[in-house]
Amino acid sequence: MFWNYLLIIFIVCAILCAVGFYRFVYFLSIGYGFAIAGGSITICILAFLHGMTGSLTWLLAIQTILFVAYGARLSGFLLYREIKNAAYRKTLRAATGNDKKLPIFVSLCIWLYVAVLYTAQVSPLLFRFANGSEDFIVPVIGVVVSVLGLILEATADKQKSQQKKSNPDKVATEQLYRIVRCPNYFGEIVFWTGIFISGLTTYAGIGQWLTAILAYIAIIYIMFNGAKRLEKRQMERYGNDAAFKAYTDKTPIIIPFLPIYHLNKQ
Repeated sequence: MFWNYLLIIFIVCAILCAVGFYRFVYFLSIGYGFAIAGGSITICILAFLHGMTGSLTWLLAIQTILFVAYGARLSGFLLYREIKNAAYRKTLRAATGNDKKLPIFVSLCIWLYVAVLYTAQVSPLLFRFANGSEDFIVPVIGVVVSVLGLILEATADKQKSQQKKSNPDKVATEQLYRIVRCPNYFGEIVFWTGIFISGLTTYAGIGQWLTAILAYIAIIYIMFNGAKRLEKRQMERYGNDAAFKAYTDKTPIIIPFLPIYHLNKQ
C-alpha cells in the first residue's frame, strides 16, 4: 500500500490546507487547491527519487501539471473573488458563519479529515507509478476527461462572473447555465471522474481500490451537498421570483439532462 509515501503526501496536504485555521472555510476552498497541487508535486518528486517513473515520465509530467493547474486555478480564483468581491465575502460569511471561531478540537478534526481526503484524491497518481504500471491508453483517456472537466469548470466560473457583473441581483441563467444550474460543480465531478478512470488499470489490492473509490464518492457527495446548499441560499433570496422558479423547475441542478431539478424539499 506504500503507507510511507501516503504519509509523506498526507503531511504535505495537511501543511498546505492548514490555512483553514485562519478561517475554517479555507479548509475546503483555498486550502483544498493548495493541497491538491502540493500533493501531486510531492508524488512527482517521490516517483523520481525512487525510480518509479519507468518509461512513462511524460505521463507523470502531464498528470502532475494537470493537478497543479487544477489546484492553482481553484485557489487563485477563490482568492481573487474573495479579495475583489465584497458581495461574495458577505454571502460567504452568511452561508458559512466563517467569521466565528470554531473550537480548536473541531478545527483539528476538520483539518485531519480534509488532509486525509486530499491525500486519497491524488492517490491514483501515486498508485500508477508505485505499482510500476506501463500501460498508458486508459490513463490518457482519464487525462482527457479531466481536462474537459477543468475547461468546463473554468468556463462556468467565468460565465457566472460575467453574468453577475452585468446583473448582480439575478442568478446566472445564460450559456452553460441554460443547460445545468451548477455547471462548475458538474465540471468538478467530470475532473475527478477522469482522475479515477486514469487509475482503473493500476489499482492493486483492496486498499488501493477502497482509497480511490471512497475519495471519488466523497467528492461527488461534496458537490451534491454544495449544490444543495447553494439552492437553499438562492431559494431564500429569489424564491418569490416567478422567472427564477420557472428556471429551476426546468433546468437540472447539477448533471445535464438528468431530470433532478431540486435537492431541497419544495
